[in-house]
Amino acid sequence: MNDPDRTAAAAGSSASPAVSVVIATRNRPELLRRAIDAILAQEYPGSIEIAVVFDQTDPDTSLVRDDTGRTVRVMQNTRTPGLPGGRNTGITATTGDILAFCDDDDEWLPGKLAAQVGYLQAHPDVTFCTTGIVIDFEGARTDRPSRVSELTVESLVHDRLTEAHPSSFVFRRAALERFGLVDEEIPGGYSEDYDFLIRAARDGRIACLATPFVSIRWGRTSYFATRWLTIVDAQRYMLAKHPEFRQHRKADARMHGQIAFALAALGRRREALVEIGRVLVRWPLEKRWPVALVVTSRIVTAERALEWAHKTGRGI
Repeated sequence: MNDPDRTAAAAGSSASPAVSVVIATRNRPELLRRAIDAILAQEYPGSIEIAVVFDQTDPDTSLVRDDTGRTVRVMQNTRTPGLPGGRNTGITATTGDILAFCDDDDEWLPGKLAAQVGYLQAHPDVTFCTTGIVIDFEGARTDRPSRVSELTVESLVHDRLTEAHPSSFVFRRAALERFGLVDEEIPGGYSEDYDFLIRAARDGRIACLATPFVSIRWGRTSYFATRWLTIVDAQRYMLAKHPEFRQHRKADARMHGQIAFALAALGRRREALVEIGRVLVRWPLEKRWPVALVVTSRIVTAERALEWAHKTGRGI
């Protein structure tokens, strides 16, 4: 049986477009080098340009590379400090017809770029492509193939779909000119990728290749693992920005469940209980409210609950 992901790569092997990859980074030198090496090792016939954007740190010029068809440039984040500003700095500094993101602690797996660009070439009506992922939580690896073949605004509102990770994003620059850059107003840059996907889905078709083509590192390296107040503010920002959440009880409950958990982690028990009450009114089957209640009751810590979830390849 043919693998559609591999077939797409073969179909797009001729006249492969130039690809610009943006890596926004901060204080992860060893992981960053691994991310860059994995991108440069991609067997892709077109040119690959990597823009490494250093956020609130000095650029490491030793990373610069200028080989035929493979270049690495380093630069300072000249926009809003944080991940969204870093990504936008890289986007505006590059020229490839195809754009891609990679987090500085993740690694592309062999075949990723060829499969995604090949799919875009074979399907001109598709503007954006994601893949499945492999979650690496402190050495424990969990395959997460994409559960769907396409993302829509409605499906994204109902389920963030962890597999559609920003390190898997490959999209047409022409589409970006329509739906806009990464939102730099989101508190702390949290959920900027979620917002980006929703806006991209409003603009055009998002295809999801099932194959896990990216290794995603979860754990103590994540800047958002314990930034609870940022999570509260960002999720409330998303609810206000995208009215679709209010229109779907289950989706609204999921967002408030995440807020409840973050408030519980902060020790703001009364506010957490209010959010849990909202979840119960909207969708009592939402799985996050019992976890938030346990943390609010101080039976377990938020960090321990998050660790349990990550060990099974899940998030909260």
